[in-house]
Amino acid sequence: MITRVKGIVKSLFIGALGESLVKQERDFLQAEMEGFLGDRHASFERKAWGSGDKQRKGVIRRNERHWSAVSAEELAEISKDMDLSEVLSAGIIGANLCLEGVPSFSLVPRGSIFKFPSGAELLVEEYNPPCLDMGKALAAKCHTNSGRPIHDTAFAKAAQFSRGLVGVVEVPGMIKAGDDVEVIIYAPPLWMRSKENPWLAS
Repeated sequence: MITRVKGIVKSLFIGALGESLVKQERDFLQAEMEGFLGDRHASFERKAWGSGDKQRKGVIRRNERHWSAVSAEELAEISKDMDLSEVLSAGIIGANLCLEGVPSFSLVPRGSIFKFPSGAELLVEEYNPPCLDMGKALAAKCHTNSGRPIHDTAFAKAAQFSRGLVGVVEVPGMIKAGDDVEVIIYAPPLWMRSKENPWLAS
């Protein structure tokens, strides 16, 4: 059975080459086959990092990170856990999309599809774990309700399982703030989930 969930595009962001980790808010984004037009992550390939990739640092590999997305609900929880005086925006943590109304957003599995009214489709590749560099940037610019300083690791701890998702463009098209989004949750077909499949055995 195919599970479908409805959500809303709350806000959209773009970050050009040479800019900081922060991305700027936009009314719409144009999704092309290599990513969002004008975004620094748009490319068919990228260099592997020193950690987090299967390849050694510097190896040219497929870019599975055309876009990044977070949920408004999870951002609110992260901000609460960090005791921030203002709720984090998607742009300040470098995400392109902030969606609302999709429960357990960061747990949406690989292979799931986000479908938009224009026909644009985004394919989920993987969970996007929080990194220390982003934590340091937030510690330097954000403030707490208590007035206490923010530790560099506070973001990584608060967002450990709620940092959002990354993926690729499956079908090009325009995505607008306020658009409805249909999330088609991926599940392996029944024959693949049979007891005879050793790779999916519990």
